[in-house]
Amino acid sequence: MSDSTQKLQNLMQQVGITSFKALSRTAGVSERQILRLRQGKLEQMRLDVLLKLAQVLQIPLNELLDTFLILSTPHTPQQTPEEIVDLKKEYDRLQLQLEQQREILQQEFQQASLQLLESLLLQWPTVAQKAQENPQLPAVKIVPLVQKSLEKLCQAWGIEAIAPVGSELPYNPQLHQLMDGTAQPGETVKIRYTGYLQGEKLLYRAQVIPIQNDATLLRR
Repeated sequence: MSDSTQKLQNLMQQVGITSFKALSRTAGVSERQILRLRQGKLEQMRLDVLLKLAQVLQIPLNELLDTFLILSTPHTPQQTPEEIVDLKKEYDRLQLQLEQQREILQQEFQQASLQLLESLLLQWPTVAQKAQENPQLPAVKIVPLVQKSLEKLCQAWGIEAIAPVGSELPYNPQLHQLMDGTAQPGETVKIRYTGYLQGEKLLYRAQVIPIQNDATLLRR
């Protein structure tokens, strides 16, 4: 196993990604790009690919560069001082280029998010004002506006609810968090607050209660 592959696997383990295929799917990059990183061919990878991998691995982009540029560069006694200086200049140039690319991608991300939330941004201030003027305004008229915007955002980001609120299903401690009482894996519990997954990554565990505790909790 190469040093680059081992280092990449260590970073993946820290964020709960168990395979290179899962990393490819979560980051939205091809498996060939990941293979290049494992082979130490950092200079052959596109900037947007490196940025996506850094975000999924939850490390700064410069840290990703430092790690794999060092691993992919043979620092041997045969290198002349001039070659080392040239290498440092190329490294600095690449860092600057990546930082500029990061800013561009961040702006594009913000713009895309604003488009998804457009209806909420434009209509929510008016809805909130109407609610203040009329406290008796039924919530059922407000919920669809917020729900539709959130559904569009989650769909665009690949975020899925673990289960609908109120559903009953077997208890899974990896996906569920007990709010009250106790339950053994496989026993029926009820979803009180939904949790979310993004691909294979767990964002939030769903909060659940055992069925026998449901009536007691509702009376509180």
